[in-house]
Amino acid sequence: MPIVRILLILLAFASPAFAQDGARDLAAARDAAKAFKAYVDGVAKKGERPDLTRPEIAALLGHVFDLDALAALPPVQGSDMGWLMDWTDTANQTHKLFIFYGAKPGPQPDFAALGRNMTEYGDQYAVAMSFMIRGMAREAEAGQLFWRELPPEQRTRIREEGMTGFRKNSAVYILTTVCAAIQGASKPANARLVAAALRDTRDVWASFLLPQDRARVIAELADLPKWAPDEMARADLATFTAALQAVN
Repeated sequence: MPIVRILLILLAFASPAFAQDGARDLAAARDAAKAFKAYVDGVAKKGERPDLTRPEIAALLGHVFDLDALAALPPVQGSDMGWLMDWTDTANQTHKLFIFYGAKPGPQPDFAALGRNMTEYGDQYAVAMSFMIRGMAREAEAGQLFWRELPPEQRTRIREEGMTGFRKNSAVYILTTVCAAIQGASKPANARLVAAALRDTRDVWASFLLPQDRARVIAELADLPKWAPDEMARADLATFTAALQAVN
């Protein structure tokens, strides 16, 4: 995407129309994600690598993984589910554009490409994972409220299975994130950023994860002092684990 086009999009984000409102934050994230994908596609056609440190590109990612906007939202409501799911999905698809950049398709992961991207784009990946953990935690809260507000006749089997699936997938996502974004972090600051997100959302996950999944997460993190790369990250993960143990 031409840089002029990107700058025009960023100027639109600065408009007063984009107040602290979830649906508007989602709109900003979607537009930024489209612009970022166009940039990555253009770089790929040239046989080059994305430069995520360029100010205009960093600004686009800042709108997709907007931690400040997420923190400034009003108290969560069940009706937030729709746009929250869209925002986390947009963020998830966007981080894959750079973490899997250049990876060869195949039945097995391209570890060489992933390793290079994790090293080169580790800072952006940590921000993305921090956003995803916090966004999904808010989504979990909204989902629980949404479920409680449903009349009994609308609590269908399909909806119940969907909620159960979300709870199970959350445990898998947390364990995957701990492994990739904390254990595999090349900088202590990045490990701390992601571990802090788990620490801050611990009460949500302690009540939202299914009992067997809580037990699995606790077991998987039991030996974290042996591999967590940073003392502060270890302390935050221990706080997170303690919250889950208190429920189990």
